[in-house]
Amino acid sequence: MRIVSLIASATEMVSSLGAGESLVGRSHECDWPGSVTSLPALTRARFDTGMSSLSIDTAVKDIVKSGLSVYDVDQDLLKTLAPDVIVTQDQCEVCAASLDDVETALCDWLEHDIRIISLHPNTLSDVLDDIKKVGAAIARESEANDLTQTLSQKFKTLRESAPANSPRPKVFMLEWIEPPMAAGHWIPALVEAAGGTNVITKDGEPSPYVSIEDIAEADPDLIVVAPCGFGLDRTEQEMAALASNSYWQNLRAVKAGKVALMDGNRYINRPSPAVYESAAMIADILWHDKPKNGPDAWRWLNQIRR
Repeated sequence: MRIVSLIASATEMVSSLGAGESLVGRSHECDWPGSVTSLPALTRARFDTGMSSLSIDTAVKDIVKSGLSVYDVDQDLLKTLAPDVIVTQDQCEVCAASLDDVETALCDWLEHDIRIISLHPNTLSDVLDDIKKVGAAIARESEANDLTQTLSQKFKTLRESAPANSPRPKVFMLEWIEPPMAAGHWIPALVEAAGGTNVITKDGEPSPYVSIEDIAEADPDLIVVAPCGFGLDRTEQEMAALASNSYWQNLRAVKAGKVALMDGNRYINRPSPAVYESAAMIADILWHDKPKNGPDAWRWLNQIRR
């Protein structure tokens, strides 16, 4: 079986199910496990991903407004790779190549039947269901059932491990820095599993734009900054846009030094088997002073490396 994955979360799923050797192509954002980076990339963004968060937001809005796709799919390379299964998504036109993009790339290609699997996770349960969906498509049903059962048990254990006699801290998850966006979809469930109370967004709802005033009204005990697509160092660089905002400076969590940075690209915003690791890291931030998994897992904003 020849598999092309055009979304990073699905690439992780395929690899976690023991079918990594069947992958023949990936998206430009697929980076885990590290071995997949040697595979040919079939997509590219139509904007400069190295721009500031505000410039990226503006560029994406302009592209969408013009009726274009945010990503290009290399039709010729896709045809050359001749996949049996293509995994993509139809949830977010900004996150990865969409189902429409794939169907357009295949519109005049009839050499053999290709199964297209499109993922659309909104909740944590959806993420686990998508693992089963991918498993069924690549003949790894048993492995998918085992993995989802393992993840479910880990989440159960994590929920039970939160201090029973301590109040649940209010947590605000920031998904984009400028303009600010609150993290929605499955991320509120990760906060709840970690022992916190997610503020502003609800489980399964889309991620909305918010103002600093909205954050102040929610009055979180902890703010976790995990921009979609950004690693820790990139997030740290982008924080200057918030640091200069007087409203941000006066937030209770900011004054108390309770602002943590997380790798939103590898964790948090990626609906993959790593969702448990993401929740465990949030629990680590809530209940411990130092990252259990080393400084690359997350870091306090007031303890950033110089």
